[in-house]
Amino acid sequence: MLKGKTILLGISGSISAYKMAHLASLLQQAGASVYVIMTKNACRFIDPVVFDTLTRHRTVLDDFDRANESPVSHIDLPKMADAFLVAPASADIIAKAALGIADDMLSSAIIAAYSCPLLIAPAMNVHMFENPVVQENLKKLQDRGWTVVAPGIGFQACGDMGSGRLPEGEELFEWLEMACGAEKDLKGKKVLVTSGATREAIDPVRFITNHSTGKMGTAIARAAAMRGAEVTLVAGDMRVPAPQFVNTVRVVSAEEMFNAVTAVSDQQDIIIMAAAVADFRPAEVASEKIKKKNTGTETTITLTRTHDILAWCGEHKPEGQFLCGFAMETTDLLQNAGEKLRKKKADMIVANSLRAAGAGFGTDTNVVTFLRPDGTEELPILSKNEVADRILDIIIKERGTD
Repeated sequence: MLKGKTILLGISGSISAYKMAHLASLLQQAGASVYVIMTKNACRFIDPVVFDTLTRHRTVLDDFDRANESPVSHIDLPKMADAFLVAPASADIIAKAALGIADDMLSSAIIAAYSCPLLIAPAMNVHMFENPVVQENLKKLQDRGWTVVAPGIGFQACGDMGSGRLPEGEELFEWLEMACGAEKDLKGKKVLVTSGATREAIDPVRFITNHSTGKMGTAIARAAAMRGAEVTLVAGDMRVPAPQFVNTVRVVSAEEMFNAVTAVSDQQDIIIMAAAVADFRPAEVASEKIKKKNTGTETTITLTRTHDILAWCGEHKPEGQFLCGFAMETTDLLQNAGEKLRKKKADMIVANSLRAAGAGFGTDTNVVTFLRPDGTEELPILSKNEVADRILDIIIKERGTD
């Protein structure tokens, strides 16, 4: 998502400045062009040569004795940038940004920046961070359009515990992806995604479930958020973490997922049902663990149908809403998926076969076919992230962005 983007990093004096080396490396590996401005105090914690090496660009400092350094870098670099992240941001640089003080290269670049997304990640002692003056200055920046990346909570170098830790490079990377990694063609839209497997209790110990890991649903939720949507992820059991920037509602059973979805379904512009929901649940749940000695050599569990969430959404779909379901099959893929499209009154079914190489549960890739009332489209093997974006592309094309 950041390939070909120009990212400007502003590093101020903080012991957490070392984390920025990892971020610079991640950005470089992603194909971004990275430039760094450092304050004098930042250079006391990490040598600029580290960033020279990682970014393959000269780090800009307050002095002008470095070869090929422009005296107007503080103006040129913000003009080039697709996103400008100040991290770690000390109380000093936050105050300068809030008050318009430009007495060094970094603060001057901040004042000159206006045409790209601006992000700032505070990093300092918990008592400094919670000081009302610092909070007021951060509020001023937020009111002017800056994105404030909340610090982490934990043990600090001084020995205190609390807020003020700079997030790790991977988290900062995601914030930059959110800032400039995708066109915001879903801005203002509400998207609900279901993901993962449901669990249907047999007794307090055992349950019925399936092999879903939640990778596909998580990829869709993340892609929609990156494209500017307000995303609700209704998540069952997942083997991957829920993405940032989404409202995650945790559920266990099919009944809980049904209730969570139907409670907000009429408020959504787009619903994408990627979860593997159990079709059946035990008719009775034992209050105590079922013991082998009480069942003999064989036992029978009576099952009853769960709510069909996709069918309910199809029956109650408000005008203009786009409803997308998933169909995983082992035989007769297109026939079964086509029947599901019609019966559930969906606008699209994403079908995939458990038998196809590169598809199925737990993989990082998928092989899918889109079924719509006007035809089908078969995709080659793609990463689940790519499939997620292709799904959203189709939905936007079908329903428009108005």
